[in-house]
Amino acid sequence: MAPEDQPTGDSRSWLDSLRQSLLAAFLVGAAVGLLGGMIGLGGAEFRLPFLIGLFGFAALQAVIMNKAMSLVVVITALPARLMAVPFAELAPNWAVAVNLLAGSLIGAWAGASWAARATATRLHRVLAGLLVLMAAALIFTHFGASHGLMLPAVAQLLLGVVAGFGIGVVAAVMGVAGGELLIPTIVLLYGLDIKVAGSISLAVSLPTMLVAIARYSRDQAFTVLARHRGFMISMTAGSVVGTLVGAMLLGVIPNLILIPALALLLIISAVKLWRH
Repeated sequence: MAPEDQPTGDSRSWLDSLRQSLLAAFLVGAAVGLLGGMIGLGGAEFRLPFLIGLFGFAALQAVIMNKAMSLVVVITALPARLMAVPFAELAPNWAVAVNLLAGSLIGAWAGASWAARATATRLHRVLAGLLVLMAAALIFTHFGASHGLMLPAVAQLLLGVVAGFGIGVVAAVMGVAGGELLIPTIVLLYGLDIKVAGSISLAVSLPTMLVAIARYSRDQAFTVLARHRGFMISMTAGSVVGTLVGAMLLGVIPNLILIPALALLLIISAVKLWRH
């Protein structure tokens, strides 16, 4: 960043004040959770641009914070998912989770390792591209194919590992749970119902996120969690509350309106992040 692009003393003071505003953190977290809950996701892909653009965190710090908050949101979502889709219905599909985890755990470590070494400019550009990918995945999940590809067992197994690796990388680099990519992958590759796919995606996301966090904990930027503990707690609480409220409002706004609007929001965020 050029000297003239560096924040001035006044702007730094404003950013510091904003970071310390627990109410602002809670409200943004709630808004993001609401958006995610209304489409059955955690909303981490919407939270990342706010952490960088509004609250002024460095890209790697924002990714680490996003990952930690996503972990909490996923853990709180698990009981609700088990009520919606009983464990007895998920148990026969344990092999799907294992297949994806075989790739996603390695991908999470590789993605976090790359992000920890990447320059700020390169990380911004990659994050912008991944936001566009998330917008495409959002559209495809809700309006794309809803049946499996009926592949041979060996091809399905190999593609599962490859897809899991790619999703693990993306989830680690963006600090998201990865449900936006896991759900359509599970539906397409294994032909499962979208509700079952949503629950299996959580089972894959949880250990994948733990691996990414373990890798990020080795980086100095990980200390952002301790330095901004109050901010983290407030935004996480807002995200959880917003997600729960959004889940209750699921279907209130027609998908034909909501999904394209959210995809457009992701693309706008990507453009701003690219220029950041």
